[in-house]
This record gives sequence, structure tokens and C-alpha cells, in this order.
Amino acid sequence: MSFGEPDRGNHQWSLDLDESRPIIRAALDAGITTFDTANVYSLGSSEEITGKVLGELAKRDEVVIATKLNGRMGPGPNGAGLSRGAVMTQIDASLRRLGTDYVDLYQIHRFDPNVPIEETMEALDDVVRAGKARFIGASSMWTWQFAQMQHAADRGGWTRFVSMQDQYNLIMREEEREMLPYCLDQGVGTLPWSPLARGRLTRDWDATTRRTESDEFGGVLYRQAEEADRRVAAAVAAIAGERGVSRAQVALAWLLHQPAVTAPIVGVTKPGHLDDAVAAVELKLSEDELNRLEADYVPHRPEGFA
Repeated sequence: MSFGEPDRGNHQWSLDLDESRPIIRAALDAGITTFDTANVYSLGSSEEITGKVLGELAKRDEVVIATKLNGRMGPGPNGAGLSRGAVMTQIDASLRRLGTDYVDLYQIHRFDPNVPIEETMEALDDVVRAGKARFIGASSMWTWQFAQMQHAADRGGWTRFVSMQDQYNLIMREEEREMLPYCLDQGVGTLPWSPLARGRLTRDWDATTRRTESDEFGGVLYRQAEEADRRVAAAVAAIAGERGVSRAQVALAWLLHQPAVTAPIVGVTKPGHLDDAVAAVELKLSEDELNRLEADYVPHRPEGFA
């Protein structure tokens, strides 16, 4: 989401082609190989930038490219959603923008209640069989919906989802109740989005950035249980100070200690964001530190499913 033309779509903070190139180059130099985007990010320009720069800097078989579909990209029934027509239309459009013959991971961005599950799963299976995607994944939905889709794939002999990209961080841990245990049981990888709670865990609570002032979707997140969330953020800051590391490193390291987490989706718009993400891999937290980070959490209403 960090890469895209600022004047296309709703991500005014995104980096254009020239600003994105050094970030992607630094990520590759650091050994990062997975790049996650979506058709709706900056109305397709995120895919265009990601594909162009990776095409310049990396061999196709040395990187993992993931993208998504479901959000509105154009008029008519095939411009959004998870119908067969939409799946077939949007995969081809994404491949054109990315400049590649296939994506490694093709993800449904959300659940579509208006389309029969079997129609979606069969269409996704056809995408895989056609060689346009190597694997398929899903994103935020209720666990029962995800289980239904996996069951439909099993019954139809179709491709199963190998990953779940869900909202998970120190101030939104509701996925620990059902989704994460289900994914562990089923061998499904998890790729948490918003691992730093839209920056809430990386700076003083009331501080703002250019992104927070223009992030429409972010404006509906993290409005609950503010006092408890402040205490969690304060614990992150305290441990970061004791360790002499950034708050982002502590928050990401906590995620990497969770057994269901494969890798968080980290948004990078500055070199320091990338440095923090890389450093977090080596940061080992003690049991006491983990307990301190988790102690003030209170239940939240699940959000971000639509």
C-alpha cells in the first residue's frame, strides 16, 4: 500500500515510482523477497510500480509477488467482488499492471456475501490451473466463513487457501480467539496486516502524521477502548526504552513470537521503517516482557472485515 501514485485513489501518503525504487532496492538488499500489494491500492498504480521496479531489480523467480481482488476497480459486475467474471477479469488486469505472467499468491481481499462460495473457489482454482497464480490466500473475515470456503474447496477438489492475511497487533488481538488457532490446526500461514496499529504503537498516542490525517480507512480503526490501548502502547514504549531499540521493533518482535504468525505485512515509506522490520527479526523478548506487553489488553469489537 506504500507504493502508488498519490493522486490516484485514497492513499495520498503513498510513494510514487521514483520514491518507491530506493525502498524496494533496499528491501531486496536486506534479503526481503515477498512483496504484497492489491489491485485497489492507489487504483492499480501500486501494482504498476511494484511490478516495474521488481522487473528492473530482481529476477522473477527470486521474489514472491502477492496481490488481491474484491474491491471496486471499475463499473459493472466484473469490476468488483468475487464472482467468476470478476475473478477472471481482475487477475488478468493485475497481471498486466504487474508485468508478469503469474503471481505467487492471489488473495481475496475480503469475503463476498453476494456470491456463492463454490463459484468463487472454482474460479480461483481455474486461475491456479491456468498458471496465473501459484497459490491462493484470503484476508479478514469470520473464521466460520473461512472454514466454509476451505470445506467447499475440499468437496469440489479445488485449490485450498494457503494463507490468511488478518488484522493482528498488540491492541487488536481478537484473532487469537478462533482464526489463529484454526490456521495453526489447518497449516495455514498468517500474514498480519496493520502490525503496528497504523503507527499507534510506534509513537506517542496523540501524535499525528501525514498519513493519519488523510487515511480514510485508518480513521475507522483503533477507536475502541482507548485508555487500555494507551497503556499497551506505553508498555511498548517502556520496553523499547529499556532495550535501546525503537517501539516498532518491539511491536513487530512480539508478533514474531506468536506461533501462528508467518510474517507481518510491513508498510514502508521511509528507510527507517525497513531497518526496524529487519532488526525485529533478531529481537528476542523475555517472558516477562511478553507478559508486560499483553497485560493491559481488553476485548475489542472485531473491525476491518468490510
